[in-house]
Amino acid sequence: MRIKIKHETSYAYAKPATSTLQLLRMTPRSSACQFVRRWRVEVDVDARLDRSEDAFGNITHMIFAQGPIENLQIVVEGDVHTHDTGGLVKGTVERIPASFFLRDTPLTRASAELKQFARDQLAAEGGDRLATLHAINNAIFDDMKFCTESTTAATTAAESFAHRAGVCQDYAHIMIAAARTLGAPARYVSGYYMRTDTDTQDAGHAWAEAHVDGLGWIGFDPAHGMCVTDQYVRVAIGADHNEAAPVRGSQIGGQDEKLDVSIVMQQGQQIIES
Repeated sequence: MRIKIKHETSYAYAKPATSTLQLLRMTPRSSACQFVRRWRVEVDVDARLDRSEDAFGNITHMIFAQGPIENLQIVVEGDVHTHDTGGLVKGTVERIPASFFLRDTPLTRASAELKQFARDQLAAEGGDRLATLHAINNAIFDDMKFCTESTTAATTAAESFAHRAGVCQDYAHIMIAAARTLGAPARYVSGYYMRTDTDTQDAGHAWAEAHVDGLGWIGFDPAHGMCVTDQYVRVAIGADHNEAAPVRGSQIGGQDEKLDVSIVMQQGQQIIES
């Protein structure tokens, strides 16, 4: 599938910011699952924009701008060709061994209730690791209520699971916590999901990847109850949301910040090269 993406992040300050520093993880890498045909990052103020890579192999951009800054707009736009690999994650940059993703983080630490949920799924599937991960993915989709008002970026997997409500970030954290409970390395993925009902979205998407011996990494999206397909554009990974968030930053001054996000995704005509 050929997917065209335009992602605009706009900040407005009631009182101008003296300076701002923003870390972007908004540039996808090519792999066996996707080919990044074209991608650009632009800022509408005079700023220093440094491209680099983090410890996970994510492509990052650091923005540093001096004020006064009343408005700041970050635009990423590009064209990605995706391939359906049946959920298998292939040809990715792996800087860190899979075992690293067994570690807990404050956002993904499992409660006793969540651990029991994972063990119940394992027992129901007769101890089959892969079948259990699929069962957990489906159970989260069935049992949780998607609610944008119920959680924040600081909500933990245990908290959202206890309330059975959250957004894709929470669903991914629950999936990660459950997988790690069973000894399966799991990590957080931020990116984009090509919806079929609309071209416009007000947020990106998040899902999880779990590692299975003999298969490698597999993408699970509990928010949709399925494995990843060619509708997904994979951008960044981390142990949790904090390590894969599209934008992290701070500024001096800039009171009463107003944030607006607009994402337009369109399916383009597939180009066959010879």
